Amino acid sequence: MRGMKGNSLALMLLLALLVVGKWEVKVAAVTPSECKEERRLGTNACRPVVFGREPSPECCQRVRVTHIECVCPFVSPKLAALINADLNRIVSPFHEKDGP
Repeated sequence: MRGMKGNSLALMLLLALLVVGKWEVKVAAVTPSECKEERRLGTNACRPVVFGREPSPECCQRVRVTHIECVCPFVSPKLAALINADLNRIVSPFHEKDGP
């Protein structure tokens, strides 16, 4: 059961990063098996973030390339409540600057 909760938290974190960060929306038909694979890869890449670590380059890349339509249907209010978002830890991608 603990592993399932960790997967859910990582998936929610991935969604939070997609929503908070800047991303390019790609319009393309994605098959259910491709979506499942994207969720699996994102969950595995971003799992350490759930435990308070900085996102890895692999996690950041996953957030950039994951189709949002693959993630959003799996986020319920109950799942969203599991995430304790610390907005002070959210950082801009390295290649972008805030302000002038």
